[in-house]
Amino acid sequence: MEERFAVIMAGGAGERFWPLSRMSRPKHLWNVFGGRGCLLSQTFRRISKIVPPGNILVITNGEQTRGIAKYAPEIPRRNVIAEPCGRDTSAAILLAATAIKCRNENASFAVFPSDHIVKNSGGFSKTMRAAFEIAEGGDRLVTVGISPSFPATGYGYIKRGKKAENKSGVYYKAAGFFEKPGIARAKAFVKSGSFYWNAGIFAWKTESILKAAKKYIPDSHKIFEKIRSEMKKGASLDDACSAHYGDLKKISIDFAVMEKAENVYVVPASFDWDDAGSWNALERHLKADENGIVCAGRGKTFSKNSANCTVFDAGGRSTAIVGARDLIVVHTKDATLICKKDCAESFKDLVGKLPKKLR
Repeated sequence: MEERFAVIMAGGAGERFWPLSRMSRPKHLWNVFGGRGCLLSQTFRRISKIVPPGNILVITNGEQTRGIAKYAPEIPRRNVIAEPCGRDTSAAILLAATAIKCRNENASFAVFPSDHIVKNSGGFSKTMRAAFEIAEGGDRLVTVGISPSFPATGYGYIKRGKKAENKSGVYYKAAGFFEKPGIARAKAFVKSGSFYWNAGIFAWKTESILKAAKKYIPDSHKIFEKIRSEMKKGASLDDACSAHYGDLKKISIDFAVMEKAENVYVVPASFDWDDAGSWNALERHLKADENGIVCAGRGKTFSKNSANCTVFDAGGRSTAIVGARDLIVVHTKDATLICKKDCAESFKDLVGKLPKKLR
């Protein structure tokens, strides 16, 4: 059996959770939804049931390393790798593959987002063990598919193709990847029963993903070959990356590889899942009062003639809302967000235009 590793992608700013989430302490370093520890700590503990903790790498950026050490102290410091600059998920995954290959030429690894919510850890472990076994059984790129519970327009979809089966259960050849659809198309996807949500969870042999990168993003593959060559000559991973990382094309692993490759397989998830992508997720996990008002954080909320609002306060203040419907209100020490719920997925465009001190 190949030695197994895991890679947690933890470099994003979580802009849709502004003003709580900032680049120095983004969403995955907060605990908004309950449970023990921040979301990154919860992710690490969940993965450590299937992969040795020493084999779990975290790919982040220089601004977040201090926060990870403070808020997720259980993660080994030597396993936290900071990108010199952001180049999307294809670069981060190839960086991880390079680091893992230096430790074990015959390894396999799985990739996970840092900020998703999974409560059924047993089902999660079962699914990921199956994904590893499928990936290790050949030259296969494996992704995990979530059975859709509603016609989401904020997720990508995977269409399943030919059915296969091994001792771990049923899996499918991936027949296609589809970006975030409109509502009519999303309804058709769900109705067909042949589509899964794309959770951004993958498993593969290190050699398989490097082989795919060489075929589909050859320029990026060549750059990482340079990095690995310099490491063989004694350079550190940080020094080798600092010289070449900025030359990488900024592109996601889905666009770069998964949508093009012909050896992609999808494993249906046997666990609950929520990517908690915006403040709207709070109402799915926290109890509302009789008027649909969700109050979270350290403050108190008082309402009159209001309904279906979410209020989060990080500073211990009180909030009064009168005659309001379908609003999100978030307070932090230096900023307040007020937006309609149907804008919760799109206001990150505004966040990008804010003064740097607020980002």
